[in-house]
Amino acid sequence: MSALAERRSALRQGLARYQRRADLLPPPPVEGTLTRMVGLTLEAAGCEAAVGDRCDILSSAGTRVEAEVVGFSGSRLFLMPTADAFGLSPNARVVPRYGHQTVRVGDGLLGRVIDGAGRPLDDAGPLDCEVPVQLMGGAPINPLAREPIAEPLDVGVRAINSLLTVGRGQRIGLFAGSGVGKSVLLGMMARYTSADVIVVGLIGERGREVKEFIERILGEEGRRRAVVVAVPADQSPLMRLHGAWLATAVAEYFRDQGRSVLLLMDSLTRFAQAQREIGLAIGEAPATKGYPPSVFARLPQLVERAGNGARKGGSITAFYTVLVEGDDQNDPIADSARAILDGHFVLSRRIAEAGQYPAIDIEASVSRAMHDIVPDAHFEAARRFRQMLSTYTQHRDLISIGAYRAGSDPRVDAALARWPRMQAFLQQHMRERADLASSIGSLAEVAGEAGAS
Repeated sequence: MSALAERRSALRQGLARYQRRADLLPPPPVEGTLTRMVGLTLEAAGCEAAVGDRCDILSSAGTRVEAEVVGFSGSRLFLMPTADAFGLSPNARVVPRYGHQTVRVGDGLLGRVIDGAGRPLDDAGPLDCEVPVQLMGGAPINPLAREPIAEPLDVGVRAINSLLTVGRGQRIGLFAGSGVGKSVLLGMMARYTSADVIVVGLIGERGREVKEFIERILGEEGRRRAVVVAVPADQSPLMRLHGAWLATAVAEYFRDQGRSVLLLMDSLTRFAQAQREIGLAIGEAPATKGYPPSVFARLPQLVERAGNGARKGGSITAFYTVLVEGDDQNDPIADSARAILDGHFVLSRRIAEAGQYPAIDIEASVSRAMHDIVPDAHFEAARRFRQMLSTYTQHRDLISIGAYRAGSDPRVDAALARWPRMQAFLQQHMRERADLASSIGSLAEVAGEAGAS
């Protein structure tokens, strides 16, 4: 072969390589213009983008606003800005950015505080993370491939360890109104739970509470092995959604590394309210108490990503706080959350006002995995304790006004005699740790004495 033929062959091979590379490149973005802005919703015409894609909106004045496609109607796209949309003008350029949303995760996140976009909020420098993961998660785990819940998890709270035992990989809801101690209870579990990694999602809460939770409630000990995703209430509803998805994606990453993860999300209600704002803004019809159907579709999509991984893998034990408006346990979000979670702990305002903390209403709470993960003796002791507690509660009014006569009912007599001991058992200071073994031992003493009375 002549030198000219060799050069031609090499040139053809080079052109073929460049052609293959060009075929792999995404198509050039089809730009459009901003045609309408009402409330939180932007409408664009002339551009092509899929739901979930990001777009840059550029005005003639040089203003740049990032937005995400949240819906479409015909050739019109509905977008929602990730931050303030001040400065936008009619006919502003809308430039799509194709590709799935990814965030970078890794061990460099431990001890850090980030926002819903994965940017650091603390002063500890840039994040050292190299592993990209999808914000909305990858393929769901086959339910038949999940490791079953078989091992108790020590959360450091006596009432939960003994009477509402949680299994590793379980998903629990903390149902409470405002001001009954749910954040303090989350902080206790963050400090005392035997988990490798803690992921905290502070979604839609007051900005003041973020620093307070990190410094006072979580503490230095808990923060060293924790990742905090903070999206305060003044952020856009889109960023509040992203904060919940990001916290879950970070937990999934560490679970896939074979680690035991504790996911604390405060709150699931704020996540639902953010989806409601987006759904109503793009014209979705409201269903139950103003919540559109997309809210009740999003909740299980988020919750089902937690739990145990594949066999012999890691686990995500998740606690989601659920705000019950006016202490109404039949609130639509509370009712939906109870149906998809593996148990619910109810924090009672009546108990909190009586000065008992944590203010867990044992009678109204349940751990659906407890009977599968504790010995029969433990389960029987918890059952006896519940019976005594229920008996006292049913006759509390008669006892308080002096209308009950001793000897009328042996069960009430036993409950009345043991009530101070039971009440002391249910109380615990926020700086006190009660491990699983000591909690079970204390329960056996109280329930055994109560049963023998």
